Amino acid sequence: MMNYINKLTLLFLISFSVSFGQEKLTKENAVNIALENNYGIKIAYNSLKIAENNKSIMNSGYLPTLSGNAGSTFNNDNTDVEFANGEVTNLEGAKSSRFNASVSLNYTLFDGLGRHYNYKQLKEQYNLSELQARETIENTLLQLFSVYYNVAQLTEEVLLLNKSLKVSKDRLIRANYQFEFGQNTKLAVLNAEVDVNNDSINLINTKQLLSNAKRDLYVVLGKNESPIFSVDTQVLFNITATKQQLFEQVKSNNVTLLQTEKNIRVSDFQLKANKSGYLPTIGLNSTYSWSKNNNNAASFLTESTNTGISTGFNLTWNLFNGGKTRTQVQNAKINYETQQYSKLQTQLQINRDFNNAWEDYKNKLFVLQTQQKNVETNKRNFSRTDEQFSLGQVTSIDFRQAQINLLNAQSNLNQSKYAAKNAELKLLQLTGELLNSKF
Repeated sequence: MMNYINKLTLLFLISFSVSFGQEKLTKENAVNIALENNYGIKIAYNSLKIAENNKSIMNSGYLPTLSGNAGSTFNNDNTDVEFANGEVTNLEGAKSSRFNASVSLNYTLFDGLGRHYNYKQLKEQYNLSELQARETIENTLLQLFSVYYNVAQLTEEVLLLNKSLKVSKDRLIRANYQFEFGQNTKLAVLNAEVDVNNDSINLINTKQLLSNAKRDLYVVLGKNESPIFSVDTQVLFNITATKQQLFEQVKSNNVTLLQTEKNIRVSDFQLKANKSGYLPTIGLNSTYSWSKNNNNAASFLTESTNTGISTGFNLTWNLFNGGKTRTQVQNAKINYETQQYSKLQTQLQINRDFNNAWEDYKNKLFVLQTQQKNVETNKRNFSRTDEQFSLGQVTSIDFRQAQINLLNAQSNLNQSKYAAKNAELKLLQLTGELLNSKF
């Protein structure tokens, strides 16, 4: 019997030393690691970089184009030449060459305001990409804390099951003592052993779930090493605003609603850019050129060199292109109207989601408060049952039931605490305040 107790003590010390040696992963550290390593966030940042490049002046059409050209030609000809005075000359292998080079500058002075609205559209596309990156970060953090709090919940479950297992082992020790001194039957010992085995199985299964949850958390964090860490199980609730105040934040700061507004602006600029096809385009071009000809003996000039600058304006007006511009304008109008409908639909969905999230959050807070009271009641009940069991006034079945009731109450409290926190985070995401809140 003493060897059994010594083994339990040694097992507890080993378990304590392992948990003590684990690095604690705080919520703040988890957020920082996710922002740096999460692949979804990295992809969103790359999309944002592309949008930033696209909105550059280099991609606007406002800058001129400058091109250079150069070439040379070599001839080796057999030439028969008859002059006006009747003289005839035959040339075998008459050689000549030509060289040229030029630099041309082209600039569009006016294109019906097409590039003006295209440039504005690219800027709005960048703003839209910023909102999309923000949405990705918000969704990632929501996923992160869903998994983080799952790890925290299972961590507390393991502690509860350890305590319950210890109670069951103490009961087994007590039953063995009572059996040895003839104060109990072998049936009580067997019942206690069964309860120890069941508690051990529950503990092992929960530890496995905890290990799986830690690996899930490392996937969100973008880490590949073995997940040996502990988490912060403290939960703080941050929402102090009224429902109406939160709803005003939803209307002004919800990332999905903001994206619909940006899509409307993009569609508006696209419509105006397409309408520019009805107007003419005016361009400026200027060329500096150099050329040199080395002629054969049959030519009047042996050698000639030309240099000079030429400048001109051109006007292009596509009076009719088969209705292509008209079709583009009509489609752009339809797309603009579609984006308006999309905004109205999104507003309805967000209003519904907000009301659901608000009621869910308030209900889960009420459940949390009720479970806290339930735990206190079950603690008192178990304490009294334990005392009566020591005096032989209640059966082992009654003792076990009180133990299970306390364990279930503590487990329900544990679950309701993290469920309420996850509900709060979803509500904060809808208000657009998730990134500004304390976790």
